[in-house]
Amino acid sequence: MTSKLDQLKQYTTVVADTGDLDAISRLKPVDATTNPSLLLKAAALPRYAHLLDEAVSGCQGDLGLACDRFGVAVGQEILKVIPGRISTEVDARLSFDTQATLRRAERIIGLYDQAGIGRERVLIKIASTWEGIRAAEQLEKAGIQCNLTLLFSFAQAVACADAGVFLISPFVGRIYDWYKKAEGRDFVGAEDPGVQSVARIYQYYKANGYQTVVMGASFRNLGQIEQLAGCDRLTISPDLLQQLSDDQGELPRLLNAGSGEARQSLDESSFRWALNEDAMATEKLAEGIRLFARDQEKLEALLAARA
Repeated sequence: MTSKLDQLKQYTTVVADTGDLDAISRLKPVDATTNPSLLLKAAALPRYAHLLDEAVSGCQGDLGLACDRFGVAVGQEILKVIPGRISTEVDARLSFDTQATLRRAERIIGLYDQAGIGRERVLIKIASTWEGIRAAEQLEKAGIQCNLTLLFSFAQAVACADAGVFLISPFVGRIYDWYKKAEGRDFVGAEDPGVQSVARIYQYYKANGYQTVVMGASFRNLGQIEQLAGCDRLTISPDLLQQLSDDQGELPRLLNAGSGEARQSLDESSFRWALNEDAMATEKLAEGIRLFARDQEKLEALLAARA
């Protein structure tokens, strides 16, 4: 009997949600994603110490540049052991500034270019705010493909598809967390609100012919992953990847393209109203940006101490 991880790979492209090279080498995902929190964890690993020193060298105190250089350096190391793409994130503190997001994204892709890494192997991660989606729309037209993250609502997914972004990362686990706390009960299987959110988006995209890739993210348990077997991609932590690798049970495809809703289009005001009406998405988007911003600041402090 093959493992659940091997069975999952038959339906879905598996992505490692980590900067841990040892885990990536062991579990052999196609792609990998990083974010400020994962880079902060990577910075604590001895094997990356020299990359921290190289990142601050010659930056003249520009800690934002040092963070970008470190993120790209970690990305380069990961690309040596995966066949696919690395996602590298723009500073979350720029989430409400389209032009600043554009400049930072162009700098990150420029650093990869200087390292000899082709654009076809990099995705720029941007928060799914209105401003972030507009920046991604321009980047896509310039040939820089994007991963729109911190996505919690159907409205965000609709706007991302209209903008022609390459990939979205709806956050299953954080949606689950919110509803579990709000309703004071657990959710399992297909009733999980995070699972339902991704399934709805996936079916909407397929029904309307959108090419945007749906990559479920932020999983809390194997049940959530199993319910989304068949999604375009799933980005999974090393712990859960290992559990899937160790489990020899059957893993059928449960997510299929079915009847989706009619195509929608949102202007700025209707997008903001729809997001405002979704208390979970409003709270989790704001919280996610804040948490990534704090970890970005911690990474900057770590780099400053080495300057």
